[in-house]
Amino acid sequence: MRLLQLAYEFFITGLLAFGGGLATLPFLYDMGTRTGWFTNEDILRMVAVSESTPGPLGINMSTYVGILTFGLLGGIVASLSLVLPSLLTILLVIKILDKFKTSPKVKAIFYIIRPATMALIVMALISIAKVTFFNVPLNEIGSFSGFFSAINYKTLILAVVLFIPIIKTKLHPIFFIAASAIIGVIFKL
Repeated sequence: MRLLQLAYEFFITGLLAFGGGLATLPFLYDMGTRTGWFTNEDILRMVAVSESTPGPLGINMSTYVGILTFGLLGGIVASLSLVLPSLLTILLVIKILDKFKTSPKVKAIFYIIRPATMALIVMALISIAKVTFFNVPLNEIGSFSGFFSAINYKTLILAVVLFIPIIKTKLHPIFFIAASAIIGVIFKL
Protein backbone atom coordinates (compact mmCIF):
# COMPACT_ATOMS: atom_id res chain seq x y z
CA MET A 1 0.00 0.00 0.00
CA ARG A 2 2.86 2.39 0.79
CA LEU A 3 4.37 1.58 -2.61
CA LEU A 4 1.11 2.75 -4.20
CA GLN A 5 1.38 5.97 -2.20
CA LEU A 6 4.95 6.42 -3.49
CA ALA A 7 3.68 6.01 -7.06
CA TYR A 8 0.90 8.52 -6.42
CA GLU A 9 3.25 11.08 -4.81
CA PHE A 10 5.67 11.00 -7.75
CA PHE A 11 2.90 10.96 -10.35
CA ILE A 12 1.53 14.20 -8.84
CA THR A 13 5.07 15.63 -8.69
CA GLY A 14 5.64 14.77 -12.36
CA LEU A 15 2.28 16.25 -13.26
CA LEU A 16 2.77 19.57 -11.46
CA ALA A 17 6.53 20.24 -11.29
CA PHE A 18 7.17 22.36 -14.37
CA GLY A 19 10.70 23.61 -14.95
CA GLY A 20 12.98 20.62 -14.55
CA GLY A 21 14.51 18.75 -11.67
CA LEU A 22 14.91 21.65 -9.27
CA ALA A 23 11.16 22.30 -9.58
CA THR A 24 10.62 18.96 -7.82
CA LEU A 25 12.33 20.18 -4.64
CA PRO A 26 9.28 21.86 -3.05
CA PHE A 27 7.31 18.68 -3.73
CA LEU A 28 10.05 16.59 -2.13
CA TYR A 29 10.21 18.81 0.97
CA ASP A 30 6.44 18.52 1.31
CA MET A 31 6.50 14.77 0.68
CA GLY A 32 9.22 14.21 3.27
CA THR A 33 7.36 16.29 5.87
CA ARG A 34 4.01 14.57 5.27
CA THR A 35 5.20 10.98 4.95
CA GLY A 36 8.31 10.93 7.13
CA TRP A 37 10.08 8.83 4.49
CA PHE A 38 13.11 11.15 4.43
CA THR A 39 14.41 14.32 6.09
CA ASN A 40 15.49 17.68 4.70
CA GLU A 41 19.10 16.52 5.13
CA ASP A 42 18.28 13.50 2.97
CA ILE A 43 17.03 15.90 0.29
CA LEU A 44 20.36 17.75 0.37
CA ARG A 45 22.14 14.42 -0.11
CA MET A 46 19.72 13.59 -2.95
CA VAL A 47 20.58 16.82 -4.73
CA ALA A 48 24.32 16.21 -4.27
CA VAL A 49 24.09 12.64 -5.59
CA SER A 50 21.71 13.62 -8.40
CA GLU A 51 23.91 16.49 -9.55
CA SER A 52 26.96 14.24 -9.64
CA THR A 53 25.40 11.39 -11.60
CA PRO A 54 24.45 11.35 -15.27
CA GLY A 55 20.83 11.90 -16.16
CA PRO A 56 18.06 14.35 -15.40
CA LEU A 57 17.99 15.70 -11.85
CA GLY A 58 14.31 14.92 -11.24
CA ILE A 59 14.65 11.31 -12.34
CA ASN A 60 17.80 10.81 -10.30
CA MET A 61 16.12 12.27 -7.20
CA SER A 62 12.97 10.17 -7.64
CA THR A 63 15.11 7.05 -8.01
CA TYR A 64 17.08 8.01 -4.90
CA VAL A 65 13.90 8.61 -2.86
CA GLY A 66 12.37 5.36 -4.06
CA ILE A 67 15.46 3.34 -3.20
CA LEU A 68 15.88 5.14 0.12
CA THR A 69 12.30 4.39 1.15
CA PHE A 70 11.42 1.07 -0.53
CA GLY A 71 14.56 -0.39 -2.04
CA LEU A 72 15.13 -1.18 -5.72
CA LEU A 73 11.43 -1.68 -6.49
CA GLY A 74 10.71 1.72 -4.92
CA GLY A 75 13.35 3.34 -7.14
CA ILE A 76 11.76 1.87 -10.25
CA VAL A 77 8.21 2.78 -9.19
CA ALA A 78 9.15 6.37 -8.22
CA SER A 79 11.06 6.99 -11.45
CA LEU A 80 8.35 5.57 -13.69
CA SER A 81 5.65 7.47 -11.80
CA LEU A 82 7.53 10.76 -12.21
CA VAL A 83 7.80 10.41 -16.01
CA LEU A 84 4.35 8.93 -16.58
CA PRO A 85 2.51 12.31 -16.80
CA SER A 86 4.99 13.58 -19.39
CA LEU A 87 4.74 10.35 -21.37
CA LEU A 88 0.94 10.51 -21.38
CA THR A 89 1.03 14.18 -22.43
CA ILE A 90 3.43 13.45 -25.28
CA LEU A 91 1.28 10.57 -26.51
CA LEU A 92 -1.81 12.81 -26.42
CA VAL A 93 -0.03 15.62 -28.30
CA ILE A 94 1.24 13.16 -30.92
CA LYS A 95 -2.27 11.81 -31.41
CA ILE A 96 -3.70 15.32 -31.80
CA LEU A 97 -0.90 16.54 -34.09
CA ASP A 98 -1.16 13.42 -36.22
CA LYS A 99 -4.77 14.30 -37.02
CA PHE A 100 -3.90 17.87 -37.97
CA LYS A 101 -0.45 17.50 -39.54
CA THR A 102 -1.78 18.05 -43.05
CA SER A 103 -3.84 21.09 -42.05
CA PRO A 104 -2.64 24.31 -43.74
CA LYS A 105 -3.24 26.22 -40.49
CA VAL A 106 -1.06 23.86 -38.46
CA LYS A 107 1.66 24.02 -41.13
CA ALA A 108 1.49 27.83 -41.01
CA ILE A 109 1.79 27.83 -37.21
CA PHE A 110 4.88 25.60 -37.32
CA TYR A 111 6.32 27.75 -40.10
CA ILE A 112 5.96 30.80 -37.82
CA ILE A 113 7.29 28.97 -34.75
CA ARG A 114 10.52 27.86 -36.47
CA PRO A 115 12.21 31.29 -36.54
CA ALA A 116 11.12 32.01 -32.97
CA THR A 117 12.61 28.70 -31.84
CA MET A 118 15.82 29.47 -33.69
CA ALA A 119 15.97 32.89 -32.03
CA LEU A 120 15.59 31.30 -28.59
CA ILE A 121 18.39 28.83 -29.35
CA VAL A 122 20.67 31.64 -30.60
CA MET A 123 19.93 33.73 -27.48
CA ALA A 124 20.80 30.75 -25.27
CA LEU A 125 24.04 30.31 -27.23
CA ILE A 126 24.91 33.99 -26.77
CA SER A 127 24.18 33.83 -23.02
CA ILE A 128 26.38 30.76 -22.60
CA ALA A 129 29.14 32.27 -24.75
CA LYS A 130 29.20 35.46 -22.66
CA VAL A 131 29.64 33.50 -19.44
CA THR A 132 32.12 31.06 -20.98
CA PHE A 133 34.40 33.36 -22.95
CA PHE A 134 34.57 36.43 -20.71
CA ASN A 135 36.00 36.77 -17.20
CA VAL A 136 33.58 39.58 -16.29
CA PRO A 137 30.05 40.49 -17.41
CA LEU A 138 30.11 42.41 -20.69
CA ASN A 139 28.29 45.39 -19.18
CA GLU A 140 31.24 45.88 -16.78
CA ILE A 141 33.79 46.27 -19.59
CA GLY A 142 34.58 49.96 -19.74
CA SER A 143 36.71 50.33 -22.84
CA PHE A 144 37.72 48.67 -26.08
CA SER A 145 41.02 47.55 -24.55
CA GLY A 146 39.10 46.28 -21.51
CA PHE A 147 37.15 44.04 -23.86
CA PHE A 148 40.30 42.17 -24.89
CA SER A 149 41.57 41.89 -21.34
CA ALA A 150 38.22 40.39 -20.25
CA ILE A 151 38.40 37.53 -22.76
CA ASN A 152 39.09 34.11 -21.26
CA TYR A 153 41.58 32.95 -23.88
CA LYS A 154 41.93 29.42 -22.47
CA THR A 155 38.26 28.61 -23.04
CA LEU A 156 38.25 30.36 -26.40
CA ILE A 157 41.22 28.27 -27.60
CA LEU A 158 39.62 25.10 -26.23
CA ALA A 159 36.39 25.87 -28.09
CA VAL A 160 38.23 26.43 -31.38
CA VAL A 161 40.43 23.34 -30.91
CA LEU A 162 37.38 21.16 -30.23
CA PHE A 163 35.12 22.79 -32.82
CA ILE A 164 37.31 21.82 -35.77
CA PRO A 165 37.25 18.03 -35.07
CA ILE A 166 33.52 18.19 -34.32
CA ILE A 167 32.95 19.43 -37.87
CA LYS A 168 35.63 17.33 -39.58
CA THR A 169 35.01 13.97 -37.86
CA LYS A 170 32.01 11.80 -37.16
CA LEU A 171 32.96 11.04 -33.57
CA HIS A 172 30.13 10.78 -31.07
CA PRO A 173 29.49 14.05 -29.14
CA ILE A 174 30.15 12.29 -25.81
CA PHE A 175 33.80 12.03 -26.86
CA PHE A 176 34.03 15.83 -27.09
CA ILE A 177 32.17 16.34 -23.83
CA ALA A 178 34.56 13.98 -22.05
CA ALA A 179 37.60 15.60 -23.71
CA SER A 180 36.37 19.06 -22.66
CA ALA A 181 35.88 17.87 -19.09
CA ILE A 182 39.36 16.34 -18.92
CA ILE A 183 41.02 19.39 -20.44
CA GLY A 184 39.01 21.67 -18.13
CA VAL A 185 40.18 19.73 -15.07
CA ILE A 186 43.79 19.66 -16.23
CA PHE A 187 43.97 23.36 -17.08
CA LYS A 188 41.43 24.49 -14.45
CA LEU A 189 39.30 26.37 -16.94
